[in-house]
Amino acid sequence: MDSTDPESLRLLTNSVRTAMTESSAAGSAKLDAALANLGWRDMLDEIPQLAIPLVFGLLGETGAHAPVLNDVVLRAAGRPSGHTVPLPFAGNAWVIWARSDQDTSAVDGELPIHRVAPADPLPGVGLAAGRRALGWWLVGTSRAMMALARQHALDRVQFGRPIAAFQAVRHRLAEAFVAIEGAEATLRATTNQTDQLACLLAKAAAGQAALTTARHCQQVLAGIGFTEEHQLHRHIKRSLLLDGLLGSSRELTREAGAVLHASGFAPRLADL
Repeated sequence: MDSTDPESLRLLTNSVRTAMTESSAAGSAKLDAALANLGWRDMLDEIPQLAIPLVFGLLGETGAHAPVLNDVVLRAAGRPSGHTVPLPFAGNAWVIWARSDQDTSAVDGELPIHRVAPADPLPGVGLAAGRRALGWWLVGTSRAMMALARQHALDRVQFGRPIAAFQAVRHRLAEAFVAIEGAEATLRATTNQTDQLACLLAKAAAGQAALTTARHCQQVLAGIGFTEEHQLHRHIKRSLLLDGLLGSSRELTREAGAVLHASGFAPRLADL
């Protein structure tokens, strides 16, 4: 596929979105197979700069899930994809994202994620590529939460006006929007997925943006935002879990500070 052709990109985006919306209710394994049939692993080899933002961003926006993070980490490390690999989690824990639909006791019970014994550290390039991919997933999830809160603000009427007219609601949505746009800009500046510091910072920014967005959107949705009757709770749980995977935003911020302190200078990560 010519990644510079807008029509080809539109068709590819529609195909991936359709696969996610049709397969997500059937489970992770079915979507994994559907993405493989669409040539996900070939795209990961040939056009990773397009494939990763597209697939992981849509996973966030649609609320679907698939074990494709395994493929990103394995391919970046020069190992065959289609398998699983132990992944570090916040708090010095380790998990594995199964390529099946086994039950899990994780924060998000929909995801086939299971705790495992501590494993050898991931290769730096694999860890960096995985963090960048998760950053796009977190941004997509943040946009989904933002869309839900925005629609609620337009539909919910109080004192004869949509609550979108109230300054406090606008401020919350504006702060969430700025956080999301900043995280995406950081990810787009990370053109080299082997740049470990840049990918670390991008994932930290995306995780913090998702947590900020979750907090503000839950307040905009008020009481309904705290219940399982609304879709917001699924995205909030997904944000919490994805933030912790391969290092939480808090842990990564501390790690970045330690790296900069040890080196004695801050490298230029993007040309402005």
